[in-house]
Amino acid sequence: MKITDMKLYHVKPRWLFLKIETDEGIVGWGEPIVEGRALTVATAIEELKRYLIGEDPLRIEHHWQIMYRGTFYRGGPVLVSAISGIEQALWDIKGKFYNMPVYEMLGGRVRDKIRMYCHCGGATPEEFAANAKLRVAAGFDAIKTGVDAPVRNIDSLAFVESQVNKFAAAREAVGSGVDIAIDFHGRVSPAMAIRLAVALEPYYPMFIEEPCLPENVDQLLRVAESTSIPIATGERLFTRWGFREALEKGAVAIVQPDLCHAGGIFEGRKIAAMAETYYASIAPHNPLGPISLAACLQLDACTPNFLIQEHPSMAEKWDLGEGYLQKPFEVAGGHVAIPEGPGLGIEINEEALIERSFGGDWDTPRLAYDDGSFAEW
Repeated sequence: MKITDMKLYHVKPRWLFLKIETDEGIVGWGEPIVEGRALTVATAIEELKRYLIGEDPLRIEHHWQIMYRGTFYRGGPVLVSAISGIEQALWDIKGKFYNMPVYEMLGGRVRDKIRMYCHCGGATPEEFAANAKLRVAAGFDAIKTGVDAPVRNIDSLAFVESQVNKFAAAREAVGSGVDIAIDFHGRVSPAMAIRLAVALEPYYPMFIEEPCLPENVDQLLRVAESTSIPIATGERLFTRWGFREALEKGAVAIVQPDLCHAGGIFEGRKIAAMAETYYASIAPHNPLGPISLAACLQLDACTPNFLIQEHPSMAEKWDLGEGYLQKPFEVAGGHVAIPEGPGLGIEINEEALIERSFGGDWDTPRLAYDDGSFAEW
């Protein structure tokens, strides 16, 4: 079997889908994307295409090594995200070739269903509490919110109180049986993250995500050692090498590789195995589309130290595949059933991709402080 073509679809709201075709009629789908840099990733795909056309799609690890190591310069969000989407599509092909889900080829499932959490927020404590109740009524027992932006490096007591008041209102609304995570989104300085963690600790957050930017692991460790709240990070780390230092130093309790950024499904499994040796859990990052979710579910099914799976829970349910998949995913009782179909277990509605296509020019929001200087989103 040989790869014959690779096609890209820029799809609303901000996604990039990849279709890999073979001479045996088997096709595979992946989601190679850097949010706000989809056009750049598409160029990287075209460059990698020159190598892949004519190759055997079943030699996934061989191709991964050549794509990652073969151009001398390694890593980074653009290259590894391009590789990630290709890798997902190759596993989809391999699973269809052998007529089994990807997780069966990675050791088989270790659980019967996959626990999910969705996003939840609100401009006021009352709104956040009401939205949290709606998520629980829909069957979720875990939700995630975020701190308001922008956050100054040393912010005011009023800001801290505003964030704690919202979290406390949600906790009171849903009770102690529901997990509530909070995403600092890398927009908070280590000093401010410590102050916020101290104030939030009485309300038992499930975890704090990206309490500070990931480039300086010693500062991440400083935050982790200041609080009993588990620290999660990883959406901006690439490949197993990107996670090594944070795990070795004990700076992270929950790794969050994004399978569209970190190297794909098998690389995610390697990251999870590394984390397992440090008694850390894995909760794959996923604010993207249904192919990304499909890839995550394959990993979740076969990974012992899996904790919980993110999906953004858009009102339109596009992220679950509504309108894009022949059979969208369903969340029932806060869980998704283990996929049973071959490969990624999905069938793409290609006509919908064409109908909902756009120029791929979605850009990351840009924030500023009141003095006009740049602020982290």
